[in-house]
Amino acid sequence: MTSPSPRAATIRALLARGETGAAFDAATRWRIEAPHVAEAWFLAGIAAALLGKVTIAIELVEAATGRDGQGEYHAQLARLYTLVRRDDDAARALRAAEAAPPGDALGRDTMGCVYARLGDHAASLPHFDAAVRLEPGNVEFRYNQAAALSFVGRQEAAEQAVEALIARSPGHARAHHLLAGLRRQTPERNHVDRLTEARRAARAGPDRLLLGYALAKELDDLGEPMAAFAALAEANAEHRAALPYRFASDAANFDAVEAHWLRPAAAPASPAPGARPIFIVGMPRTGTTLVDRILSSHPEVESAGELQAMPLAVKLASGTRSRTVLDPETIAAAAAVDPGAIGRAYLARAAAHVAGAKPRFIDKFPGNMMYIGLIARALPDAAIVCLRRNPMDTILANFRNLFAIGSRYYDYSYDLLDIAAYYHRFDRLMALWREVLPGRVLELGYEDLVANQEQATRRLLAHCGLDWPDACLSFQSNAAPVSTPSAAQVRRPLYRDAVDRWRRHAEALAPARAFLAERGIVVD
Repeated sequence: MTSPSPRAATIRALLARGETGAAFDAATRWRIEAPHVAEAWFLAGIAAALLGKVTIAIELVEAATGRDGQGEYHAQLARLYTLVRRDDDAARALRAAEAAPPGDALGRDTMGCVYARLGDHAASLPHFDAAVRLEPGNVEFRYNQAAALSFVGRQEAAEQAVEALIARSPGHARAHHLLAGLRRQTPERNHVDRLTEARRAARAGPDRLLLGYALAKELDDLGEPMAAFAALAEANAEHRAALPYRFASDAANFDAVEAHWLRPAAAPASPAPGARPIFIVGMPRTGTTLVDRILSSHPEVESAGELQAMPLAVKLASGTRSRTVLDPETIAAAAAVDPGAIGRAYLARAAAHVAGAKPRFIDKFPGNMMYIGLIARALPDAAIVCLRRNPMDTILANFRNLFAIGSRYYDYSYDLLDIAAYYHRFDRLMALWREVLPGRVLELGYEDLVANQEQATRRLLAHCGLDWPDACLSFQSNAAPVSTPSAAQVRRPLYRDAVDRWRRHAEALAPARAFLAERGIVVD
């Protein structure tokens, strides 16, 4: 990027000081006076985005790129596209930015973040590397670099990157949390004392939550399950108390799906797409990433990660204006929409996340379990696999693993009884799909997969219409990136450590177990 003009420098300084309204006004006057100057349009767009006017921002930055195709403009345009879920447009903007990448650290970090948002962690890493090289003192750039190294399986390099970050910012909670999960901690190499002190000093709620989870994970690695659970319970209770969540909101969604499942079958439909994606669904932390790795080890299959393509396709088709992607109003409206149109919209959104080098792709968003009825109608050639796991191990695993803090989808996961209630409704919903869509969904038991890997894998491949390759038994050799909490586990061969883990904490889990038993789900 060339040195900014005095006018551009003034507006950028206003943005840096947080005087966004003044920056927008100044940039707007400039572009009116000099409509040929791309920088005026660009800075007006950046200011508009900061003011929450994303649609206007996109139009302004698109105008800037039409006048000057420099990398900074395309990189920021790609970021704006992701804010409105236009992932295919974001991918195109990234390709344009690659022709002349931004020369500043923020621009390179922005490109890395957009690649990560699109699931291409290998492509994100060179940009994060460049951002750190250009601005080594920025700890957020360093965090993004370390996370990308972890996602692509370079755990030792990730650990070194995180330690370098913590040396600069000892209280960086996200860095401590990332570090704890990079490997199994040992008595000789762990961070328990440092984590204990960091959590004692932390004041912000999200920081205390992250540090509590990191501490619990390391204590568990060191063979101290009771101390680990105590740390976890304290962190979760503290966070849950600050949430407005009530299970009734999730229950209403389950009620709506059950009430409207018949309507997609009766809705007028255009011809459905013949594509054959593979959907892996279920409760989180039940083996969905493991099955994704097994299937993506097949030479005909690639993983697209956890896509939001189906929820967004359904939301758009529903025409509802509610702020949440999934709610009773949206479910009811979508049930009357042409399923073929939903299938085509899904595939168009998914395309930005699929390399296309292989004939089949996986979408492993667990929450697609809510859309199974629509998926079956909208994509009749798709394969659907639902992971099942011991109910108590499922509850414990959801309680033990920190999901995206900002996502309301996972608000149930901080309280054992909330998780039990969610599991009960999941179990009831799967019973419905089993009844009305016989044979359409393969319900694969995690315990069966661990105990009889080859037999379960053959069932899995047969259900997906795939031939047998031995590579699927060596999924731990799969070099593809992993960006879920299971990243470290799925790079190991199958192990039995997680089977019946709940029994270590039977007393603490007794209320959840009783809740399930009262509803006919008995765990011996």
